[in-house]
Amino acid sequence: MTVPETTGTRMRADERRALVLEAATQVFGERGYHGATTDAVARAAGVSQPYVVRMFGSKEALFIAVLDRALDRLMDTFAAAVEQTDAAVAAGDTETVTHCIAQNYVGLLGDRGLLLSLMQAFMLGADPVIGPAARAGMRRVYEFLRANAGMGPGEAHEFLAMGMMLNTLVGLRMADDYEREPAVRELLDEALPTKLDFLLSLRDAES
Repeated sequence: MTVPETTGTRMRADERRALVLEAATQVFGERGYHGATTDAVARAAGVSQPYVVRMFGSKEALFIAVLDRALDRLMDTFAAAVEQTDAAVAAGDTETVTHCIAQNYVGLLGDRGLLLSLMQAFMLGADPVIGPAARAGMRRVYEFLRANAGMGPGEAHEFLAMGMMLNTLVGLRMADDYEREPAVRELLDEALPTKLDFLLSLRDAES
């Protein structure tokens, strides 16, 4: 990925910002907040470190921007699932919103950095800046499930628990042991009965 700082056909500021945020999402997701640096983000984006600092001001501000981007993508995915469910029901299908949201959420597994950066944020509750932003993000997700997806408290709890487990499986790269560890095979078969092939294909693409 290369983000030209000055070119004959200049990129718009929002396009440059989006490309740097995409690179930062991958770096934070893989290295964590404390392990990542603005220099590593700059290298991943193909720009200079001062350019990243000029754009975001600090690593903390960059991480908050990554968190906001991840939450926006998550909410867009959930909103699309609600629309799909409404269309399916109108056509006489029996599709449930919970199933549709879950299927769309699993589709996000292809963006490891996005889901793992969310996990990184959720581990920083004690941070005076990132903690409140992460809690607000979790509250935003829960409120959407209750108000927009029509889930009851118990159903929302079960959905969030499954989502956190899927994030953990992805972060641990459990699919790497699928063929050689019977317990891992059993766990993944149960957790991803319809999307296991997708997860394994992502693993194979990264190897």
